[in-house]
Amino acid sequence: MNQEIFKAYDIRGIYPTDIDEDAVYKIGHAAVVELGARSLAVGRDARDSGPSLHTALINGITDAGCDVIDLDMITTPMLYFSSHALDVDGAIAVTASHNPGEYNGIKICRKNAQPVGSATGLNNIRDAVIAGNITHATRKGTITTYNIRPSYYEYFGKFATFGDKKFKIVIDCANTMGVLELPFYRKYFAENFDVVELYCDLTHAYEAHEANPLKTETLKELQERVISENADLGISYDGDADRIGFVDETGQIIPMDLTTGLIAKVLLEKNPGATILYDLRSSRAVKEIIEESGGIAHECRVGHAFIKEQMREENALFSGELSGHYYFQANKNGEVSTLAAFTLLNLMAQTGKKISELVQDLRRYAHSGEINSEVHDKDAIIASLKEKYSDGTLSELDGVKIDYPDWWFNVRPSNTEPVLRLNCEAKTSELMEQKRDELLAIIRS
Repeated sequence: MNQEIFKAYDIRGIYPTDIDEDAVYKIGHAAVVELGARSLAVGRDARDSGPSLHTALINGITDAGCDVIDLDMITTPMLYFSSHALDVDGAIAVTASHNPGEYNGIKICRKNAQPVGSATGLNNIRDAVIAGNITHATRKGTITTYNIRPSYYEYFGKFATFGDKKFKIVIDCANTMGVLELPFYRKYFAENFDVVELYCDLTHAYEAHEANPLKTETLKELQERVISENADLGISYDGDADRIGFVDETGQIIPMDLTTGLIAKVLLEKNPGATILYDLRSSRAVKEIIEESGGIAHECRVGHAFIKEQMREENALFSGELSGHYYFQANKNGEVSTLAAFTLLNLMAQTGKKISELVQDLRRYAHSGEINSEVHDKDAIIASLKEKYSDGTLSELDGVKIDYPDWWFNVRPSNTEPVLRLNCEAKTSELMEQKRDELLAIIRS
């Protein structure tokens, strides 16, 4: 086993060189010990290596004396849902998210969708696997099968309030797990949707473009199809369907942080005064729209483990990330990508406006998007930025963020790569471009 498969938030590597059945068996056994679990829900995505790794995981769990509810193929939002909808101590999925088909991995959460990351148990699981202290329990755990999907569809379907409004939408699943979210549109609300499908075939799983809507190049075909079909909205799911991206009716990509603002606006109509979190890379417009809608806006650091913890501490109703993760209290602070789509469609139905018109109110500033730079000494560069821009307002919530009246920037180190990530925003495109280039010259010098 390659120890580098243990990341900040999950386990991920190439099968079978980095991760194989033996490693996954041991991970399952160690997870039972770390979680103190008597029962776990277990699922997988559609990769070719999924069935054998799924079996190995279940064997490791049951040999540790823990009962398993086998969910078979699921999305990650379904995994989080199972952790509170079923009487279990946690949930585990065999998945490598948006990575190509040759990858596989593990995602783990405790009961009520509390994530297990490097600081909350994942490193302990890694160390136990490396130590190899595997002992069989005197009682082998039982295995029962359960289809979580119908209750998942029913539960989140209640949040759709389209009335008799009819939408034409284009959905791109990149032949990955978003396919399991399609029944919302094709079955439960078929009267509301004319659905055009792009790469929605799990018999050819992971044989399309990369399932990563954060990479705008993956959205090109979706943009073209939205225009040619005269559709109202384009929707793109990532590989395990815990992230989602949107394209407006003109084919323009909707920035994922602005989607946070739109969702917050809808939720605050029914929950005035609620706390909404937004990650510190997001446009200032997000904070502004939350406060204008009567909400309490709090900044949060990047990463689902940190965000979910802050949501629990502050009893936040919702949180959104620049990367397209949208977290809802309704799923115990876990992601529900389709609920994000429903919320936008609810707003369109309620107002009678096109999605481009609704987004326009939040296009108040010029944002650089996230720019990565490979560097040798992250700490030295961050120190030099703090010194040069010492006249600004400093925050070190995540990396370094420095605010000025007309612009701001955030530079934070990657958890897994020798990379610094820059986000910069200003009141005008000219100022943003000037400051962006100025910052990149320092970072890459």
